[in-house]
Amino acid sequence: MSLIGYARVSTADQNTDTQLERLKAAGCDIVRQEKVSGRSREGRTELETILDFIRPGDTLVVVKLDRLGRSTRDVLNLVHELDQKGASLRILEPDVSTAGPLGRMVLTVLGMVAEMELGFIKERQAAGIAKAKANGVYKGRPVSLDHNQIRTLRSQGLGATAIAKQLGCSRGAIYKAMSAD
Repeated sequence: MSLIGYARVSTADQNTDTQLERLKAAGCDIVRQEKVSGRSREGRTELETILDFIRPGDTLVVVKLDRLGRSTRDVLNLVHELDQKGASLRILEPDVSTAGPLGRMVLTVLGMVAEMELGFIKERQAAGIAKAKANGVYKGRPVSLDHNQIRTLRSQGLGATAIAKQLGCSRGAIYKAMSAD
């Protein structure tokens, strides 16, 4: 029976140091970590590796439920997969394990709370952006392509593909820039 730790942060400027310390202190033999959004399971290769190799009797350990996922459905699907493999999930904060029926029920409630919190975060972010726009502070992402250069190349008879190759960007970016003018 192994304790396998999983640490995750969403962005490159965050780090997993605190999670790694807590997982090792909890007795995890193996700890996998990644920097990727928890909104879905796509692109979470370290988590997939754990799920591919976890054995009956093993326990997947995360510091908090939101490190495993932000979607109740994804979390419950993960718990189901672990259960099918004879493994369990343990969350350190609050200390919950799916080894028993009470743990599964608590996990379902915590998953719903994590998903609700994600909704709150999105609402606060949208409100902050709206306020910043109203104050003239938020203007969106800065323009990264020189629209004058695109117009010049276009007037020379170059198509979107040729312009994109010359500027080192996608054709879609060229079409978007041309439609903005």
